[in-house]
Amino acid sequence: MRGVPEKIMIIEDDPVIRTELETLLRGNGFLPCVVTDFERTVCQVKDEDPHLILLDIKLPGKSGFYLCSEIRSFSDVPVIFVTSSNTDMDELNSIMLGGDAFITKPYNTAILLAKIRSLLKRAWSGRQSEGLSWHGAVLHPEEGTLEYDDRKVELTKNEQKILYYLFTHAGVICSRADIIDYLWDSRLYVDDNALSVNINRIREKLAGIGLTDFIRTKHRQGYLI
Repeated sequence: MRGVPEKIMIIEDDPVIRTELETLLRGNGFLPCVVTDFERTVCQVKDEDPHLILLDIKLPGKSGFYLCSEIRSFSDVPVIFVTSSNTDMDELNSIMLGGDAFITKPYNTAILLAKIRSLLKRAWSGRQSEGLSWHGAVLHPEEGTLEYDDRKVELTKNEQKILYYLFTHAGVICSRADIIDYLWDSRLYVDDNALSVNINRIREKLAGIGLTDFIRTKHRQGYLI
């Protein structure tokens, strides 16, 4: 698995199943995020930019089929339908609308995890090897390094994850609270003071390879690359 956990979005209205899936994913090294406001599901997909989505069909308001069609209009993120709707027509519709897999409830956890890992590998392995790029800097999460102008610097786990969050939100101001929450969800405890220390260390390392003013501080708002 990569140096940073894959983010998997759960779009499921049953709170029991939602919590069960969240626990399963977290226990297997993934970073789950859940949708609870089903009026803003598509907006949340855009905001969170997950690596994979677990999607129910029967949801409040718009159906999972409709949501999958909407998501496909702007993203090729892998989508697994996890649903109690188990007719051949439901499975066919899921494929026709851009779903990547169809698993019925009650699901076998081993099969679900295997399907998740298979789709993640197929969808992201090539992109991971290329790294995340922004303004000439390339973050290699699988290596724990950052490269700039043919020079490379090693990163600690915390530094790597902070940069990963900033790279995946490039051009957007990231609040200190959001970064800390992300690290906490990933089981890395970083408080407010520790975040400042890590940011300063990252800046020093980047300056050492000629990358200055890459992470900008926005007063009382957060950080921006």
